[in-house]
Amino acid sequence: MNSKYNIRIKKGDTVIVRSGKYKGKTGKVTSTHPTINSVSVEGVNVVKRHTKPNKAYPNGGIIETVKPINVSKVGIYEPTLKKASRIKFELKDGKKIRHFSLSSKEIK
Repeated sequence: MNSKYNIRIKKGDTVIVRSGKYKGKTGKVTSTHPTINSVSVEGVNVVKRHTKPNKAYPNGGIIETVKPINVSKVGIYEPTLKKASRIKFELKDGKKIRHFSLSSKEIK
């Protein structure tokens, strides 16, 4: 099964974690992963990995990497209300525009 999920959150959006170990943390989305239905958020789900010396890391050592988190655990952060919101779409002049569902303001 190599299907892609429809992810409404895009790279560069500010999101807040709704559940799990990092609940309440906010951060920017660094990348989306539609095949596994997850997003990578800076400062969230940071994992330390012990690596042997190789071409990428000649000295090796402990390297911190950001692992993806499921899309269902994050919500887009609405700055005016300072809480998580859902995303709704509206058609305007033949273009799809994203809006916050709580305040109906346009997402920039």
